[in-house]
Amino acid sequence: MNSNIIVKPSGKLIWNGKEYKCAIGKGGVTKDKKEGDGKTPVGCFPIRKIFYRADRILKPQSVFKTFEITPADGWCDDPKDLNYNRHIKLPYGASYENLWRNDSLYDVIVVLGYNDNPPVAGKGSAIFMHLARPDYAPTLGCIALSLEDLLKILREINVNTRICVEEENN
Repeated sequence: MNSNIIVKPSGKLIWNGKEYKCAIGKGGVTKDKKEGDGKTPVGCFPIRKIFYRADRILKPQSVFKTFEITPADGWCDDPKDLNYNRHIKLPYGASYENLWRNDSLYDVIVVLGYNDNPPVAGKGSAIFMHLARPDYAPTLGCIALSLEDLLKILREINVNTRICVEEENN
C-alpha cells in the first residue's frame, strides 16, 4: 500500500485506495511556486503539525502533534521578514495570515513541510491542508477537503505519510 496521499490537479485526492474531492490553488499547480501566485506547489511534502479550533471541533485524532488555535496565532507571509513562512504570535509587525478565522476554513490546519527548511523568501508560505468551502472553491495555494474527509484521513496517516501534489498530465 502506498503510504502517500496523492493530490491530482483535477481536484481529486487519493488516499488508501479511496478518492476524495478536494480544492487546490486557483492558479492550478506549479513546480515554480511564488508568493501570492495562487498556485499549489508540486512535490511530496511531510506533515509538520496540526492546528485546530477547540471552540468549534474536538481535537483531531492523529499521530501528529496537535495544537489549539488561539486569536493570537498567525503565519508570516512577508518574504522580507525573518519569520517568513513560520508560525507567529499576534500582533505582529509584518504581513501575516490570521489563523483564527471567522469562517470554518481553518478549523483544522495541517501544516505541510513546504519551503520551511529553511524558508526561501518569495517561494510561497502557509501551504496547508485545511477545510474546503461548501462549493470547493479554489484556494490560494492550499489543499482543501471536507471536515469529515480530512478528519478520517488524519486518523489513518502516519509519520511517514507525504502529501504528493502531481503535475498536470499525471
